[in-house]
Amino acid sequence: MENLIFLAHVVLLMVLSPIISRLFRLPTAVVEILLGTFAIWSGFLHVDNDVFKNLAKIGFFYLMFLAGLEIDIQRFLEYKDRFLKKAMLYFGCLYGISFSLYFIMGLSAVYIVAIPIVSLGMIMALINQHGRRHKWLELSLIIGVIGEIISIGALVIFDGMITHGFGWHFVKSLMILALVFLSSYVLFRLVKILFWWYPQLKNIIMPNHDTMHQSLRFSMALFFVLIATMQWLEIDMVLGAFIAGIYISNFFTHKRELPHQLSTFGFGFLVPLFFIFVGTTLDLNLVFSSHILMHALWIMIAMVLARMISSFIAYYSYLGFKSTILFSLGDSMPLTFLVAIATIAVKNGAIDANEYASFIVAALMEGILIMTLIQFLMYLFTKFEKNDL
Repeated sequence: MENLIFLAHVVLLMVLSPIISRLFRLPTAVVEILLGTFAIWSGFLHVDNDVFKNLAKIGFFYLMFLAGLEIDIQRFLEYKDRFLKKAMLYFGCLYGISFSLYFIMGLSAVYIVAIPIVSLGMIMALINQHGRRHKWLELSLIIGVIGEIISIGALVIFDGMITHGFGWHFVKSLMILALVFLSSYVLFRLVKILFWWYPQLKNIIMPNHDTMHQSLRFSMALFFVLIATMQWLEIDMVLGAFIAGIYISNFFTHKRELPHQLSTFGFGFLVPLFFIFVGTTLDLNLVFSSHILMHALWIMIAMVLARMISSFIAYYSYLGFKSTILFSLGDSMPLTFLVAIATIAVKNGAIDANEYASFIVAALMEGILIMTLIQFLMYLFTKFEKNDL
């Protein structure tokens, strides 16, 4: 009964968030984070609820599943020649800046991984709100995919290094990660050949006249099976959700309405749970601590400037001034991965409790302030363009 009452409170926040979003013209994800923060601060919610935590975790995995659904491999390969070199330049600059800051400022090794980290979570929230008609958002998705894969690899390496040192367990983690990527590619090619020889299999798995919602059931089965597989392999479960989305979007193109159905369910229920939960992890007392706030602000500025410099070096000629700024800001919100890095680091003594709090506050500040700034700049740029006409 207690869990039902708690979830009823959470659902009420979910219902209120789009209304407040329209009223104040704020991104829905930002409103959900803020509502979660104020709900904990006011005592409307209590953070220690395992059901809520588990549902929020599933919500995050589902967000990554939706990110995978957006990936058209064929289209991605067409972009390869146009974007691969520039992507390498972008990430080379990003990691070069983070290494420079580490050496010059004598920072913890955590910052080498934290500053260039990329996550698709907030990029997906932007795409859900604004669509993919903007060139900078489409590029954000492409770079986000590459960055997500690099970041998952960096997280596994960082976790293995900081937890077990440079021993056998660390080498084993790297080998398993490489094997997962290789197996996913090989399986993708095999399934593609199988469907080429037996195209009717697609209709058996996901029939066109699907009165029993078989397509949704298969999608959910693949989602949970691949997450469970990654957990068994002791690899970040995000990768399983992401691969499941890619498989669904690329092998079942005849189900044109399926991505919309899956997205509607995700952004209507599971994903808002995740964003509200993220808000509940923020203690407002930490925000009002000048030391924590200033440290968080410096982390955020370092991450934004690193991306701004890298974006102008790699993509200014392609995007132009306004879109390059929006692209660099859109890439500066690795909310969940930043929290993950901070959690791994504090558990193993690489950073202290205050530095951990700074990372958490920085992650949330990026999610709230940068999302709002993007919204404002898009409105401003659109207004200027109309005036020019």
